[in-house]
Amino acid sequence: MKRKTKFLRGFVAILAIGAAFSASANAAPAWNFEGKALEGSEVILGGAYESALTLPGLVTKCENFLYKLSIKNEAGTGKGELTEMPLYNCTTNSSACAVKTIGAETLPWPAKLTTVVPSNYIVIEKVKVGIVYSGVECALGGLLVRVTGTAGGLLDNVAETATFNSASFSATKTELKALSGKAEWGGVFPTEAFQWHRNQPLTVS
Repeated sequence: MKRKTKFLRGFVAILAIGAAFSASANAAPAWNFEGKALEGSEVILGGAYESALTLPGLVTKCENFLYKLSIKNEAGTGKGELTEMPLYNCTTNSSACAVKTIGAETLPWPAKLTTVVPSNYIVIEKVKVGIVYSGVECALGGLLVRVTGTAGGLLDNVAETATFNSASFSATKTELKALSGKAEWGGVFPTEAFQWHRNQPLTVS
């Protein structure tokens, strides 16, 4: 009887530890302003001075790569929607190819916060960007190239930035595709509240 009791106590303890570990592992970060969880919604703006989108065989860079993101906490988890993403002054690394048009399609794109221990990330889903290149000698001239997939960016509470690069994509297991191959997106995006929390530090935890 004593052995059975000890076994049951041990089993219950293991279940409790497992549940605690599972809750910790599945816990998602939230948006915070001045150290307090965001209540209601907020709009944050940001823009990279230069951001690069690498397609198979071609790199496209855009100055003033901007975005507008509506954020909220839902059930303790940070979520959002990318509602605007204007792209300006875009060029390529090829003298034969110019960027005729470029733009985000099918906005808004849903976003969510996630933790890959020990860091916090933002994951943007349903990414869809359409690009038309021009140039007589450009192999992609006149074609509509679409970049689709998901993008994960590393969040830095001190700098208040989101950094998108190959490491952040790998950590979040996100991926972009274009031209039947893999596309890469890189850029560092500062963030700033635009509505109720202007000039308040934005953190994720």
